[in-house]
Amino acid sequence: MSLSTDLTAAQGAEIPLDQLRAQLDGPVHVPADEAYDALVTPWNLAIPMRPAVVVAARTARDVAATVRFAGEHGLTAGVQATGHGAVSSLAGRVLVTTAELDEVTVHPSGWARVGAGVKWARVIEAAAPHGLAPLCGSSSDVGVVGYTAGGGVGPLIRTFGLAADRVRAFDVVTGDGELRRATPTEHPDLYFALRGGKGAAGIVTAVEFDLVHLPRFYGGSLYFDGVDAPRVIDVWRSWSAALPEQATTSFALFQLPPIPGVPPQLAGRLTLGLRFAWTGETGRGARLLDEIRGVAPVILDDAAIKPYTAIDSVHADPVDPMPIIDPATLLTDFTAETAEQLLALAGPGSGSPQVLVEVRQLGGAYARVGQHPSAFDHRDARYSVLVVGMAPDPATRPHAERVFAALTPWDTGGVWPNFGPPHDVDTARRAYRPDTLERLAEISRTYDPRGVLQAGACIRAAAA
Repeated sequence: MSLSTDLTAAQGAEIPLDQLRAQLDGPVHVPADEAYDALVTPWNLAIPMRPAVVVAARTARDVAATVRFAGEHGLTAGVQATGHGAVSSLAGRVLVTTAELDEVTVHPSGWARVGAGVKWARVIEAAAPHGLAPLCGSSSDVGVVGYTAGGGVGPLIRTFGLAADRVRAFDVVTGDGELRRATPTEHPDLYFALRGGKGAAGIVTAVEFDLVHLPRFYGGSLYFDGVDAPRVIDVWRSWSAALPEQATTSFALFQLPPIPGVPPQLAGRLTLGLRFAWTGETGRGARLLDEIRGVAPVILDDAAIKPYTAIDSVHADPVDPMPIIDPATLLTDFTAETAEQLLALAGPGSGSPQVLVEVRQLGGAYARVGQHPSAFDHRDARYSVLVVGMAPDPATRPHAERVFAALTPWDTGGVWPNFGPPHDVDTARRAYRPDTLERLAEISRTYDPRGVLQAGACIRAAAA
């Protein structure tokens, strides 16, 4: 038989893929097939994903059948939907793509059900006519399930908290190939693990979650010349610390290339973008932001009253796939000395190779544990730092390491699972506390006795 119908497993046993195809509605592809590359290529083009087999699932039954097949033949399985947050080692031997699980149902009473292949943009558009909004991330081009499974820290985090805390239920295929429903009362251990635990406990096929009533907000970004960054950041530190929970803010040092889509005021220079999202009375939000407008000349002002459908404008994240290196960390504080250390390596005159260096203020609703406990461990962090550079620039990664080394006095030692996907012992131990790791590992052993799910393997190893 040819490779297109058979796969030889590591132990030398012949695996008949024709048997798998016979169980599925969706297609099965191997590297020799024309459709393979389009299915496995993630959003981050710097991440090679080369599983031996890729299954384009069309139903939850496809996912379950694939996982059972992998278990029966000694193979590991991974999952990918939009390809954001991809890690090569998590692909497994058999990669399940869930992009075609595309159901979207918004209930006017205030909740939604969506399939694992759905991006936030579709939910935002479906919820808007009812004055409702989902707690999406900084980009609506990101998938709902992957984002929520990592906790879900978005542009309104201080007001409404984590997306994971809004989940009502998951439909999930566990490592034993069974399709289960996880809620606070039905398989509550899975419900715990799937909110913050990424894919360690199973492959989610659909999620149900509460929406918030928010037809519009006040916000956007103010952009300053890079030379004014030290002064603006110094004011931002004390200004942001005094903000009420109706406000969520961050700043980013940008070095954007002169390419289509980049405003000419920002292209080819160092700029500082100050983000602001306000859910309270508009006039008060505008007055608060005026305090920053007066610090230095504003070269571009995007802040306004906006429908929630314009939430992407707050961070203005790129949508098109690109090759990047994007490490992150979490901080206990952001003092004047912290700002000084950051600016020395990423501010004016630093020679930084990074496209973006971002600092987000946390606290507020983010810091409060939700109604039900979850596997998200970083409520006590007060700031996050993200560094994004282009690959394969050889200067990008070493420079990012110098940035994080300079921030060591304030480093919590942790990272969000979405910004640092747990894929080996070290990354798993940064993403979770020891007690959470042990609980995730126990849940993995319970529902995946054969160790089929690749995402669970690093959790078990880290807990051990």
